[in-house]
Amino acid sequence: MESKEALKKRIGDLAYEVTQNAATERAFTGQYDQFFEEGLYVDVISGQVLFSSRDKFNAGCGWPAFSKPVNNRLITNHEDTSHGMRRIEVRSREANSHLGHVFNDGPKEQGGLRYCINSAALRFIPKDQLQEQGYGDYLALFEEK
Repeated sequence: MESKEALKKRIGDLAYEVTQNAATERAFTGQYDQFFEEGLYVDVISGQVLFSSRDKFNAGCGWPAFSKPVNNRLITNHEDTSHGMRRIEVRSREANSHLGHVFNDGPKEQGGLRYCINSAALRFIPKDQLQEQGYGDYLALFEEK
């Protein structure tokens, strides 16, 4: 098991605070907020596949927004009553990383959900690197339908 110090060194202070202590990066500062290249977004800690660029949209909220995860079984939802609000927290199943929150104000034509996710909790894998980085099984997500 990786120590807290080793994990912090590997992923950086902000990613550590977000994933381990449920912190939130400042709005409009995350590297993936206005980023729309084709590929997968994986958990920065475990590498578990979480979201696809095919389901990413510009919500204007200041954080990357997705209409759905690649697979619902890869994330867990938890009631969050912090900061005087009632929200649904989203965590990765494998590493139990805090990712962000899910809201029901997303695009209706895509299911109506908005997964509002911290960039710091994610690592992006470009479509053209999926095979070489061990995610070749997910290339089918990007085939034209």
